[in-house]
Amino acid sequence: MNTNTENNLSVGGEKKVFFASTSRNFFAVGIMVIIFFILYVLSALYIPTSNFPIGTYVDIPAGATLSETGDILASRGGIGSSFLFREYVRFFENGKFVSAGKYFFDTRLSLVGVAGRLTTGDYGIPRLKILIPEGSDVAEIAVLLKTQISDFDSKKFISLASKEEGYLFPDTYFFFGNVTPEEVITMMKENFTNKTKELQPKILASKKTLHDILTMASIIERETKTPEARRIVSGILWKRIKIGMPLQVDATFSYINEKTTYELTAEDLHIDSKYNTYEYKGLPPGPICNPGLDSILATLEPTTTPYLYYLSEKNGVMHYAKTFDEHKANKFKYIR
Repeated sequence: MNTNTENNLSVGGEKKVFFASTSRNFFAVGIMVIIFFILYVLSALYIPTSNFPIGTYVDIPAGATLSETGDILASRGGIGSSFLFREYVRFFENGKFVSAGKYFFDTRLSLVGVAGRLTTGDYGIPRLKILIPEGSDVAEIAVLLKTQISDFDSKKFISLASKEEGYLFPDTYFFFGNVTPEEVITMMKENFTNKTKELQPKILASKKTLHDILTMASIIERETKTPEARRIVSGILWKRIKIGMPLQVDATFSYINEKTTYELTAEDLHIDSKYNTYEYKGLPPGPICNPGLDSILATLEPTTTPYLYYLSEKNGVMHYAKTFDEHKANKFKYIR
């Protein structure tokens, strides 16, 4: 009996030792799994991927969700896990939205670094300071942007912006090096709206359409160089329209044959075009350039004078006349 009891105790002890050993093994394995998981997460968060897209653009489209953004980044090699990217932004970036656009990476970044860039809109592209002069037309703006930004799609810009002529406010802009034609147009139109907001009461009081005001302002911009001259010429041109006289301005030929006043011939004055204000009375179909604020103001605040004619020397000095004979005398005297 004693022997059997000892044998039973021995077997039971072995079972306890076995189960204790197995439990310790499972525990150790569990710890190892946890450690490996933590190391994996940390490496995924803080170690850049081996195929990180250095020197290239990664485009995040407007309206992309966090999941879609993570998928795009993962497919380009920018991050190792779309899931971790999404959860990191949700919990550690307070659920911030990512900013759409093209991101340029000139160095390898961790997932945390990439998330920081996208949630702050840090595109990694220097902004270029570009001055769009007053009186620039769409074609001239396209050339200017193409000169400053080699990858800019100037043809697409002209195609899209032509119908916005007059509404693209001339100003100093800071564009990203990967700016698109659509973005340029949006920025310039929004700037136009902001800069002309205070003029709305004057525009309403004028009883003229904004389109007509900008068309006249664009002519004044191209025809004159000083605030005083702009207001005097504004009064002359509105007077011509009122009495049914053709505007007879040379500036509109930039929209017909790209000629300046000093290049025009007698034949040019008879070209059949709605922009030929010698042949057609009233305003041309639309603005011929994008006028500055002062030209718009001059259109709304014309100076009343007895003059009906004007001409400008190459240096911008203006000469006015009440009659056509006086005007011809001025031309003979100052423009030869």
